[in-house]
Amino acid sequence: MTPTSTPGHLDLFQAERARLTGLAYRITGSLVDAEDTVQEAWMRWAAQDVATFDNPAGWLTTVTTRLALDRLRAQRRRREVYVGPWLPDPAATVPSAEDAVQLGASLTLGFLVLLDALGPSERAAFLLADVFGEPYPVVAEILDKTVPACRQLVARARRKVRSARPDGADPRPAPAPAELLTQLITSVLSDDEDAAMRLLHPDVVLVSDAGAARRAARHPVVGAERVRRLLKGGWRLFGFTARPTPDNLPPARLVEINASPSLVMDTAGGPIVITADAIDGRISSIWVRLNPAKTAVLHDPPTII
Repeated sequence: MTPTSTPGHLDLFQAERARLTGLAYRITGSLVDAEDTVQEAWMRWAAQDVATFDNPAGWLTTVTTRLALDRLRAQRRRREVYVGPWLPDPAATVPSAEDAVQLGASLTLGFLVLLDALGPSERAAFLLADVFGEPYPVVAEILDKTVPACRQLVARARRKVRSARPDGADPRPAPAPAELLTQLITSVLSDDEDAAMRLLHPDVVLVSDAGAARRAARHPVVGAERVRRLLKGGWRLFGFTARPTPDNLPPARLVEINASPSLVMDTAGGPIVITADAIDGRISSIWVRLNPAKTAVLHDPPTII
C-alpha cells in the first residue's frame, strides 16, 4: 500500500491523533503499541481517497480499534513469559478540564488494571460505549458484531469491573493526593515504620512491575501487615542497592501520570514511577513501575486524551 497523503489528509489525521492514541493505549495498556497502532492507521489513512468519506473520524476509530485489538491479543501471548506482575505503561497526562473528567478517569491506573480483567472484545466495546460515548450501532460496526451482542459485551464488562472493586468499597478508591503520596514515600525512605503504617489502609495492595531488568517484589503484596514488613526494606522496592541517606536521594519530582499525582524518581537505571490510590485518607493501592523499557516513554511522552 503506497501512501498518497495530501495536506488535507495530514490535517484531518492530526486533529484525531491524540484521541486515537488514547483509545489504542486504553485497549493495549502500552504506549509503544498505541503509537505503533496509530502509525499503522496513518499508513492506511494516507492511501485512502478521504474526499469520499462521510465520517473520517469514524473510519479512523474503526481502523485504530481493530489494529489495537490485534496488538492486545499478541501482547497477551507475550505476557505469559513476562517476569513478575505486568502494569500498563506510565502515561503522562495533564489535569482534565471539567468536561473531560470521564476521559481522565479512564486513564487512571486503577481503572486500567480493572480493564485488564476483560477479554479483548469486552474491553473494546466497554471503552467505545462507556468512555468514548459511541452509540451501539457504531460499536457493532467497529467490532463487526450485532448490536445485541455488543450490548451483552458491555453489560458483562460492567459487571466484571464492578465485581473487581475491593469489596464494593464506598467511597471507592481514588488517586491518592500528592501530599499523601509524598508522606508515604518519605516515611519509607527514612525508615519511619510507624508513620508509614498510619498511612496504609488495612487492605492495601502493592504491585511492582520491574520486568526482568530490575529487582522488585515478584507477586502482589496484600494487606497492611505484609506491606509493613516489605516497607522495612522499602528502599530495595524502589530499586536502590543500599539504603539511601538524605544526601544521596535521587532527584524526584511530582508529575501527573495516568491522571494521578505520581512521584517520579530519576535513577541511574531509569525513572521509577510510584502511583497510589486512597480510601478515606489512607493508601489502598500502591503501584511501582520500574521496568526501564516502560518508564523510558516519560522522556518523550505522546499526547493522549
